[in-house]
Amino acid sequence: MLLRRILTLVLILPVSIGLVMLAVANRHPVTLVLDPFAGALSAELPLFVVVLASLIIGVALGGITVWLRQGRYRKAARSAGREARRANAQVESLRAAMSDSRPRVPLAPGGGLGPIGPAALPDRRDAA
Repeated sequence: MLLRRILTLVLILPVSIGLVMLAVANRHPVTLVLDPFAGALSAELPLFVVVLASLIIGVALGGITVWLRQGRYRKAARSAGREARRANAQVESLRAAMSDSRPRVPLAPGGGLGPIGPAALPDRRDAA
């Protein structure tokens, strides 16, 4: 936890100081024209606002682009997760069936599986 705080300070503090220096050094107003033909859509803003807004918009557009391009991988991961859950459920049901089932083959006198058929059954005439 302490290492995380130190890393945050080491990374965030210089970036914050740099942004404040950028804002102080670039306070003079610039005209931002959004309509190049008529010039009707324009705004006069400090330069640092234009620069920071451009950075924020660029990061947002980049994140959206990456998110859209990785959609097929997220879909494949969801599909694999569903398939894994289905397989685990099937394994559990088979384990439950195996533990509940009783052997259907008669056991030989030594405890192993004997031959299957009428010859494997004890003769009732000998028991009497």
